Amino acid sequence: MQSSIPLLDFPVDYLIGDATGKILNQYGRFPCKIKCGVFAYMVSGHAEATINIEKYKFKEGDAIVVQPGAFLLIHEFSEDALVYYIGFSASFMDKQVYGNKMNLHSLKLRQPYFSLPDDRKKVIKSMIDLMMDASNCEPSMLTLPIMVQVYNIIQQLISDFASDNQPQNRTHSRKQELTQQFSDLVAANYQREHQLSYYADRLHVTLPHLCSTIKDVTGKTAAFFIAETILTDAKSQLKLTDTPVKEIAVSLGFDNVMFFNKYFKTHVGVSPKTYRNG
Repeated sequence: MQSSIPLLDFPVDYLIGDATGKILNQYGRFPCKIKCGVFAYMVSGHAEATINIEKYKFKEGDAIVVQPGAFLLIHEFSEDALVYYIGFSASFMDKQVYGNKMNLHSLKLRQPYFSLPDDRKKVIKSMIDLMMDASNCEPSMLTLPIMVQVYNIIQQLISDFASDNQPQNRTHSRKQELTQQFSDLVAANYQREHQLSYYADRLHVTLPHLCSTIKDVTGKTAAFFIAETILTDAKSQLKLTDTPVKEIAVSLGFDNVMFFNKYFKTHVGVSPKTYRNG
């Protein structure tokens, strides 16, 4: 049984365990970028966390998927929270499941969690309980070939959960699909492209249509999504690395560090240096 969850990436190919709300609350100080892939199950309690730029509330019986490259900010886990997790390192996914058509990198999820019916709750909990027991054997029964198959099974489960949670209204589904495509495109290009016109062109829609769709589906502007993604990355680098502010600015597509400083202060309220030292 693990006493803590490694930050950013797992130090080994795969890790199976549980974590209490007390442990998880230690990771709520600032956003971090996740390199590994994590499948988690809320055994008890409730929680609030931001994944990428959306805040979500999780409760007992929810299955949660944190995909590689996602930004994570934990706001709060209840004292009675208990979370089971199965994590796969970036190295494991790059080397062991290369070519797998259905993996955490390629799954297009409308939301990062699923509320499971009672019969599935029992199965998921029992499945992870069994895997933790197998992992704690000496030597572990969960060999690398077995974990590759476990990874594939989890991907199928996630795909099934996602299918069960698809919206039925076709008009709503089209808007959701465009919003998802926009979100994916921003995640892939925010370090280079900050202009909304770029995303509208890539999605083959007019700028007014893109903006109105994002607003209808999320209640937020398209520009907000771009800004929050840039700022989340900036905050993560400022708190988790020693990278000079100038280099952070360049990595996020700002040629002028003074403009980056102004941009950051306008949105966050303090300068990058003050945020880092705060």
